[in-house]
Amino acid sequence: MSYSKLSRDQIAERVAQDIPDGAYVNLGIGLPTKISSYLPSDKDVFLHSENGLLAFGPPPAEEDRDPELINAGKEFVTLLEGGAFFHHGDSFAMMRGGHLDIAVLGAFQVAENGDLANWHTGAPDAIPAVGGAMDLAVGAKKVFITTDHVTKKGEPKIVAELSYPATGLKCVDRIYTDLCVIDVTSDGMKVIEKVEGLSFEELQSLTGARLIDATNSTIQA
Repeated sequence: MSYSKLSRDQIAERVAQDIPDGAYVNLGIGLPTKISSYLPSDKDVFLHSENGLLAFGPPPAEEDRDPELINAGKEFVTLLEGGAFFHHGDSFAMMRGGHLDIAVLGAFQVAENGDLANWHTGAPDAIPAVGGAMDLAVGAKKVFITTDHVTKKGEPKIVAELSYPATGLKCVDRIYTDLCVIDVTSDGMKVIEKVEGLSFEELQSLTGARLIDATNSTIQA
């Protein structure tokens, strides 16, 4: 049976469904920033950015862009009513002090025990880019990961053990890929959703870690 991978926007939309009302959330650079466009209007979600923003909204129309109002990925954003901007030292204090409910980050690799690698592949010509990821990985109450299930070369990004330098240890709670949603638990990696048409056996063959089939639905994005 054939299946279709989720697009980056569909992954972002799926993550947005799991962010509760009243949550303080940091969206990492790249795919996670797309989530702000899919947050439902009936929820109050307070988005945080490392460079010193709290309670910002989706990108503005081109004519309304403010060069002084950008997120950590240098993308234009809007400031919601009651929103604030402040020194990045205060911003990192929020991150390190356990004041954020959820951090949504990208990943090069996630290990079976929840270890995360997302700042350096170890390649000699790669430019390390840790940003605030280490602070978020250990400071946020929950860490969600958005990633392709495999690399462009077809290698698993969800692995038994990290082969890249670690960002944080045993810090990942949930993984959203273009094929499935995985909960990282003390019992192992539980697949709770997968795309329609993809068998569990095929998903396991694309994964470097042992998976547990806990699916009860297909992804509705």
